[in-house]
Amino acid sequence: MTFLGTGTSTGVPMVGCDCRVCRSSAPKDQRLRSSVWIESAEAGILIDTTTDLRTQALRERISKIDAVLYTHHHADHVHGVDELRVFNFFRQAPIPCYGNPRTLERIRSMHGYIFDGTVAEGAGKPKLDLRPVEGPFSVNGVRIIPIPIKHGSVDAFGYRIGDMAYITDCSFIPDQSRSLLEGLKTLALGALWLKSHATHFTLEKALEVVEIIKPERTYLTHLNHSKTHEEGSAGLPEGVSLAWDGLKLAI
Repeated sequence: MTFLGTGTSTGVPMVGCDCRVCRSSAPKDQRLRSSVWIESAEAGILIDTTTDLRTQALRERISKIDAVLYTHHHADHVHGVDELRVFNFFRQAPIPCYGNPRTLERIRSMHGYIFDGTVAEGAGKPKLDLRPVEGPFSVNGVRIIPIPIKHGSVDAFGYRIGDMAYITDCSFIPDQSRSLLEGLKTLALGALWLKSHATHFTLEKALEVVEIIKPERTYLTHLNHSKTHEEGSAGLPEGVSLAWDGLKLAI
C-alpha cells in the first residue's frame, strides 16, 4: 500500500497560505489530497480519485488500475475522476468503480458528461462501470470488506483488505462496523489537528478509536497544515505514526 496523498481537502501547502508549515521545504510536510494505491500480484486498486491524481500517478508510476474504491462523494476524493480516462487506454475496457449507492449517485450527477450516453468528440471521456456496494466483494480475487462509517451526516465507507483497513473522512464508527475491524495489523485513520470538528476525527478522537480497535500499527492521514511532520509525530503513542506522501507499507 502506497499513500498517494495524506492531506486535507486544501492540500498542504494550502493556496494563499504563508504559515510556517506551508512554507516548509521538508518533503514530509508536502501533503497532496488523501488517497492510497494498493498493488498485489492480482490487482491494482485505487481508493478515491483525488484532485491530485495525475501528480500522484506520475510520481508512483501507476500504469494500471483494475478498480477504484470510493469512500464518499466530496470533491477532494472524487474530482480527479477524469484522470481515469488515460487508464482506459491501457485497460481497453471500462474501469469498475465501487461505492455506496448514494456516493455513486452523486458521482453520476456531478460528472454527467461521463454517463450521459453521448459519444465525445476528440480525446473522449472516461469509461467507468459504477458498481453499488452492499457488502463484501472481490476484485480479481482480492476480497474487500466495506466498513460503513459516518462523515458528519454523510454515509461513507472505509475499506478492509486482509489485515489492513483504510478510514479517512470519519466522525463516527458504528458498533457493527467496529466488529469488522477486529484483528487489524495496519490501520490508516484520518485525524485533524483541531480541538473539535463536526465531520472529522480530531487527533484526540482518533487515538480513542485506536485504543478501542487496537491494531498493531496505525498511520494517521488526512492531515492539515497545523503542524509539521516532526511536530505532529512528537508524543504519539507507541504503534501510532504519521503517514506521509509516498510511504509504502507491506500489508
